[in-house]
Amino acid sequence: MDSLDEAMDRLDLSKVRDRGSKKWVAMMLPEHVKLLREYMEEQKKAPRPVLDEWDLDIIQENIQLAMKRNVEVEIKTWRNGAFYIHLGKVTWVDINRRTIEMEDVLTSFTLQLDEIVDVTILL
Repeated sequence: MDSLDEAMDRLDLSKVRDRGSKKWVAMMLPEHVKLLREYMEEQKKAPRPVLDEWDLDIIQENIQLAMKRNVEVEIKTWRNGAFYIHLGKVTWVDINRRTIEMEDVLTSFTLQLDEIVDVTILL
């Protein structure tokens, strides 16, 4: 048992230079590499949050209150697996087109109502 411990002490693993995953890429077809990259990108995406009736009511109430008080809001949207934060004042809600128009200090912009997952009123 002592000879095994001595051998492990003499073995210096810091000098081992492994090529990691590079050594396997040469053995893979380009189609496989492409599929693996797509899979890795898909794994990075966040799932769309499931909003129930209560969540939608709170979002609607916060938008109405922000318009009435003319205060800034933080709207969190979800699109293509990523979350985005938008700051500004709500100027108009178009139910027919299902959009919400906002303006911040520099510009005005439009958001889709279906992409909104959270609305926070900033005081």
